[in-house]
Amino acid sequence: MNDKQTSFNENIKNEQLENFRSKDNENKVLTTNQGLKVSEDDVSLKAGARGPTIMEDFHFREKITHFDHERIPERVVHARGFGAHGVFQVYESMKPYTKANFLQDPNVKTPVFVRFSTVIGSRGSKDTARDVRGFATKFYTQEGNYDLVANNMAPFFMQDAIKFPDFVHANKPEPNNEIPQATASHDTFWDWITQNQESAHMVMWAMSDRAIPRSFRMMEGFGVNTFRFINEEGTAHFVKFHWKPLLGVHSLLQTEAAKIGGEDPDYNRRDLWDNIEMGNYPEFELGVQLLEEKDEFAFDFDILDPTKLWPEEDIPVRIIGKMTLNRNVDNFFAETEQVAFHPGNVVPGIDFSNDPLLQGRLFSYLDTQLIRLGGPNFHELPINRPVCSLHNNQRDGYGRQTINVGNVAYHRNAIANNSPYPIGEEEGGYVHYQENVNGKKIRARSDSFNDHFSQATLFWNSMSPPERQHIIDAFAFEVGRVKDKCIKQQVVDMFTNVSLELAKAIAIKIGATPPTSGGSTVTKASPALSQENTIKTPLTRKVAVAIAEGFDYNQVDTVIKSLQAAGAQVAIISDKLGMITSSDGAQMEATKSFITDSSVVFDAVYIDGGQNADPYFKMESCKFVKEAFIHYKPIAATNEGKTWVEDNNMANSPGVFLGCAGDNDFINQFIQGVAFHRFWDRILAYTKFNQI
Repeated sequence: MNDKQTSFNENIKNEQLENFRSKDNENKVLTTNQGLKVSEDDVSLKAGARGPTIMEDFHFREKITHFDHERIPERVVHARGFGAHGVFQVYESMKPYTKANFLQDPNVKTPVFVRFSTVIGSRGSKDTARDVRGFATKFYTQEGNYDLVANNMAPFFMQDAIKFPDFVHANKPEPNNEIPQATASHDTFWDWITQNQESAHMVMWAMSDRAIPRSFRMMEGFGVNTFRFINEEGTAHFVKFHWKPLLGVHSLLQTEAAKIGGEDPDYNRRDLWDNIEMGNYPEFELGVQLLEEKDEFAFDFDILDPTKLWPEEDIPVRIIGKMTLNRNVDNFFAETEQVAFHPGNVVPGIDFSNDPLLQGRLFSYLDTQLIRLGGPNFHELPINRPVCSLHNNQRDGYGRQTINVGNVAYHRNAIANNSPYPIGEEEGGYVHYQENVNGKKIRARSDSFNDHFSQATLFWNSMSPPERQHIIDAFAFEVGRVKDKCIKQQVVDMFTNVSLELAKAIAIKIGATPPTSGGSTVTKASPALSQENTIKTPLTRKVAVAIAEGFDYNQVDTVIKSLQAAGAQVAIISDKLGMITSSDGAQMEATKSFITDSSVVFDAVYIDGGQNADPYFKMESCKFVKEAFIHYKPIAATNEGKTWVEDNNMANSPGVFLGCAGDNDFINQFIQGVAFHRFWDRILAYTKFNQI
């Protein structure tokens, strides 16, 4: 942890959590859980040196028993997660819209804990699977904990939470053989999708680049459900929440994700941990879409339908604050694994809508924590404790930590002067929004929820040509693994309702019958949905600098310093680890090698080569650069590296920059290329390029 991070954190520590931190590795005497000092921890108590272990060895039994119970049941979904601490500050008071205290004063820093996650895979799966990503944030406010439970995709797979168990069962590994792992099942998933066509919009997102984010730091968050803001006058606005990463929204290619998953399954979590340790604090702006209640029915979709988004061009996102993640966890299990989120954890000024998915989540999240964390007292775990005081008449149960004093544990009492007692709304007591509810008790779906395809088409229309091709490729890969030909055909038929062009392309790829008619008449597009329109910056981008013996020290040093000045991260790579000597005797240390790292883990490549490069370096560096080339990444070359790029037919291609000593334009162009990151028009160069 650097000085910048330490200084920053001193001002924003969650003091309530700090009371529970234990630094056991700092010159402490070993004890039992009861505080008894231990004299021996390497051998158990035995009847003779070679005799049996004796049951009275309480230290042995305590140690083994704790070990036997160290694992809690993993989450059914979102099992693989990674968390970090941070702070949130609002830019301006939101008093006209909500009385939520943490959204009033720009000078107040609210501690937060964020957990990013994949949905389907188990705890031991990989980070880079094609999947939805969870983006859950716990705000430790002075009015109690507020949990914003979001995903990196705006819509959801279903409209009613009663379908959620069926969806997860279809998505998880098939029960007969527990295959596949870390990704959606094939036949059962697509069978469910075609039988529940309200999922069409979400499937488009899941087959898009959004499903394989480059980094948690470069990933949007969407609150999915519709909530309400309530101000002090009792006026309500419908609200949708957004997290906007200041580094932009960027993704991996499917082939990159597959290779990274094999070489470094912890790719995304390592990226988050390392950048926080380096002081490159991830930043996300909080945005809200606000809608007056009078406009609830003003659109051609139902605003309470969780399979729909609110187009930003129709209902703009208002940026209201910023979250900065600035501290890694001290203990993964105690914090990331034991943190418990719940959409029902709200504060005065935030309330629910009649979104049918949200209504189900309000039960499901709490019920899940009760079994996963061993009982009703999971709120007493340090990571889940509010920073404000809490008092109620709830006692006992598994894991109770509070020692309640006194003989009163019931409301309306005289013995303790009716303490603890409720308070009115004007004093900060939570009061639900008074909404008029009138209707027959019925199992039915509103007719306004019947349109399943228009926003799926909106999403398709909003994609750039490369993004459309990636969606087609994703369908080809995922549906191509389905064994049942009828299900394959049903997928094609279903997505004909989204786009005839898309359905034909899928059919050709998976061996199904292409449609000859159909398609959608929707022409509307939303530019905000395309990642081509996102922020592009060189900040924290990883650039591999390939050098060999006899490299040009001054040239390489100039490029490295320029990249670092622009905010990029540089790693020197060669055919071996250790010191590499330049043509004038100066040295640089290679911390990466072609054996330990592939180009897929870097955002750009600069190769200088070296006068004394051996054949192995030339072969491996050319493979390294070629792989970056076919993934559309920026490539820069000087000296011998320039010759090798030219010899491999990569020169004169978009995003390939060739330079020489003292050529500042070359360096500046390369830095701009690093920010741009992908050069999709390079596909035209395939006709002359010898692929690997």
